[in-house]
Amino acid sequence: MALCEFHFFSESLGLQTTAYVVIPQKSTSGEIGVENNAGTDRYKCLYLLHGLSDDASIWLRRTSIERYAQKYGVCVVMPFGGKSFYTDMKYGEKYYTYIAKELPRIIREFFNVSEKREDNFIAGLSMGGYGALKIGMKECEHFCAAAGLSSVADLAGDASMFEKTLIPVFGDDLTVPDSENLLKIAEQTNKNTNKPRIFMGVGTEDFMYAGNQKLKEKFEELSFDFTYRESCGAHGWEFWDEYIQYVLEWMFG
Repeated sequence: MALCEFHFFSESLGLQTTAYVVIPQKSTSGEIGVENNAGTDRYKCLYLLHGLSDDASIWLRRTSIERYAQKYGVCVVMPFGGKSFYTDMKYGEKYYTYIAKELPRIIREFFNVSEKREDNFIAGLSMGGYGALKIGMKECEHFCAAAGLSSVADLAGDASMFEKTLIPVFGDDLTVPDSENLLKIAEQTNKNTNKPRIFMGVGTEDFMYAGNQKLKEKFEELSFDFTYRESCGAHGWEFWDEYIQYVLEWMFG
């Protein structure tokens, strides 16, 4: 695998930004301790989103995502999303437009990744789990699967928990519109014959557990191809490092 610290200009954000990209290297003869599973075609691509207190580097620093991705010969793109909840903010930048629409185009411009729907995936943790599920459903013509770990699954119900963060996102009254509510988005996306496969994972000791149960029940009411997994665990990297391996197996295994 190659690791790229990718600096580029985003028209959506109006500024320079950074993403980390791990991508298969076709020839690694002589490299010790790893198996090369790089294919000959354009690579499948996973967009992997960070949580509220993190940045684009966090998945690399807290997990072995590069090693896990090498097993499947896939590209992983880890962008910076600020504290935006991956929205086009009321008082801030257009992070939804950037992540969901502009970034895949830029990645295809510079890296050997596929533009086919069946080859594009999105996942994230906590705030990034919310972002991944939202983008995966709303942009289901471009993403075939979405996974959320310890997601902020009921943002409308938990808005007061994130009050200071959400004022720049949605405004002073903290009203979460239906277009940003995962429960409402799921109902709307359910009508689409191209709706993505969905994976949710959460720890039973996670403070986000109740919201995840609410969204789980919604997906189970609808006709999604839905996979749910839980186990003992809290809102932390020990859990996410374990569960991102389940996500990769579910997506690419």
